[in-house]
Amino acid sequence: MKLRTIIFPISSLFFSIGFLAIGYGMILTFVGVYLKELHVSNTVIGIINAAFFLGAVSSSIFSQKIISTVGHIRSFAAFASIMVVSFLLHSVFFNEVLWAVLRLISGFAFYALLIIIESWLNEKSSEEDRGKILAIYTIIFYLSTALGQLFLNIDEHFKQAIFTIGSVLVLFSVVTIALTKIKEPKLTAFEKYSVPKIFSIVPLATVSSFIGGFFVGGFFTMVPVYILMQNQSIEVVSYFMLVSLLGGLASQWPIGLLSDKYGRRKLIAFSAFFSFVISSLFVLFTPSSTSLYLLGFLLGFSIFSIYPLAVARANDVVDENKDIVEISRALLFAYGIGSFISPILVGFGLSFFPEFLFASFAFLGLFLSFYSLSKKRVADDDLSTFVNIPVASGAELPELDPRQDEHMPSS
Repeated sequence: MKLRTIIFPISSLFFSIGFLAIGYGMILTFVGVYLKELHVSNTVIGIINAAFFLGAVSSSIFSQKIISTVGHIRSFAAFASIMVVSFLLHSVFFNEVLWAVLRLISGFAFYALLIIIESWLNEKSSEEDRGKILAIYTIIFYLSTALGQLFLNIDEHFKQAIFTIGSVLVLFSVVTIALTKIKEPKLTAFEKYSVPKIFSIVPLATVSSFIGGFFVGGFFTMVPVYILMQNQSIEVVSYFMLVSLLGGLASQWPIGLLSDKYGRRKLIAFSAFFSFVISSLFVLFTPSSTSLYLLGFLLGFSIFSIYPLAVARANDVVDENKDIVEISRALLFAYGIGSFISPILVGFGLSFFPEFLFASFAFLGLFLSFYSLSKKRVADDDLSTFVNIPVASGAELPELDPRQDEHMPSS
């Protein structure tokens, strides 16, 4: 089937994803930078930013029932409105507790919107084109999130307008959805999987998901704070985050091809060790502007590949009698927990040791590298196909993963 034939009927969904991702990337980075400029302590910055990921984890548990009850379009409008309200209240006045609550609410709403969009994408895709749709979703999300970083360079006198711009972007996403006739899919109830149970089934995938979430959560929330502390320039923060995200996008295809050839275990070990090396360079040296951007690109190349490799590893080792969709959701939950813990731990550590951020990244990278190599190799014949995954995703993404068709239980 021609790509244009696949994309055109769901182009409104991709536009909506683009607008949301620009706002997501822009504000998630901006909050930490803005709070640092207000001389808020790193510990408090970490807690406020962690609230966003707590909202994300909560959304994966509770939002599905709301969506199923009132329908996709009404839910989309409601959650988008909640996001707009939370963004605008940020700009009214600053209070640590209020901002933490607002970050939690916006995280819940944003990930609920992702669930809605992903379930629509799944509804409009067939087994043959799921992979193409997911690849387009991944590219749009990475590029839009990267584009959002450029808004950090807005004139100093209009800094709080960032929240207004974010609100406008969310409203644009509602417009693209409201003007399109798309059949509302049915959301099936999410099974409850405990992380310890998943760990017993796919230990390497679970640990990799958690550490991948730690890296990504720390990257979006505390890396901008660290770069600002080192360079005192929001412009440097903006371009560093931009090139890092481009590095993450660039990693998806070569890492996927190599992992299909050499196995996930080796590629997880390689990516983790590469994260260790790059993070160690941040700890040991004070890079110049040019080398800083190069290191940012390489950092993104390494840390953003770990979670997709974790999901691929789970697909390799799970037999057809296990529900890979629910296991993937559990891995996403572990990823979310890692993203939640990271800003709290890193924010606390930064208050005592400026290099704590990348020291923790280096330690986890080295640990994961050795842990991965200690696990059993999967035979070449049992390898699934690597699939690219967006930098942020909702609990419906596993339904869109084309590999789930390979795991349909035999009757």
